Amino acid sequence: MASPPPITGIDTHAHIFDPSAPMVPGRRYAPRYAATVSAWLAHMDRSGLSHGVLVQPSFYGTDNRLVAEALAAHPGRLRGIAVVDPAMPESALAEMAAQGFVGARLNLVGKTLEDYSSRAWQRFFHRLAEIGWQLEIQRAFEDFAQILPAMTRAGGAVMIDHFGLPQGGIDPAIPTHAAVLEALRAAPKAWVKLSAPYRSGQDAAQAAASLTHLREACGGVDRFVWGSDWPHTQHEKDASYSQQVARLAQLLPDAADRRRVLVENPAALFRFT
Repeated sequence: MASPPPITGIDTHAHIFDPSAPMVPGRRYAPRYAATVSAWLAHMDRSGLSHGVLVQPSFYGTDNRLVAEALAAHPGRLRGIAVVDPAMPESALAEMAAQGFVGARLNLVGKTLEDYSSRAWQRFFHRLAEIGWQLEIQRAFEDFAQILPAMTRAGGAVMIDHFGLPQGGIDPAIPTHAAVLEALRAAPKAWVKLSAPYRSGQDAAQAAASLTHLREACGGVDRFVWGSDWPHTQHEKDASYSQQVARLAQLLPDAADRRRVLVENPAALFRFT
């Protein structure tokens, strides 16, 4: 049996979609073009990255079939983050875990926040923690101080997408920003994905400043991963795959730090090792 390829880098955030596939009503966005797994893998190959994580797009709801098909086609190379019904049976979660899914996504942008300390939500978070899945959250930065304590209570990893979407960058002089940084200090199972600074209007200098504040709050780079956010939906003219790879090199000029973020951290968290 052939040995798996060595891990040279892991892109932990990309999407694939087909505009002809059924989408959920009330969606905020619907693609008009196809984003294929082969196109994404080609980008990774050109950038010297060996493995990747596909994140279920919100416009497909809990229909994770496209991601599941990609995982089946590339079982050693890919992992998946699903959108699931919190009440789904244990057998269904176990089946998805066997397919290569390693986490559940809650895209809370534009949604009313709920009481995540409630019994129903805590049961869901504990179920994820019990099977070793992470909880991936997309929400505006200033709201994480409110929701992070409840989401980390179950003991599982919680991933904050896209720097936490701090519009214009993180500013500790803003009380709500300072509160989030303090929440990160108090939550050792909270992770941050260094991805898509363009989604929060951050230029290179602002992203670098945000990273400095996040790094101080997290005590180093051990809780960071990187993602390309390919195919950069609604920002296709402003971003490219190679640009995002280059941006990471600018953010983390130290080779050891980059290896930690690109290889060591995500290899363990997303179960590549």
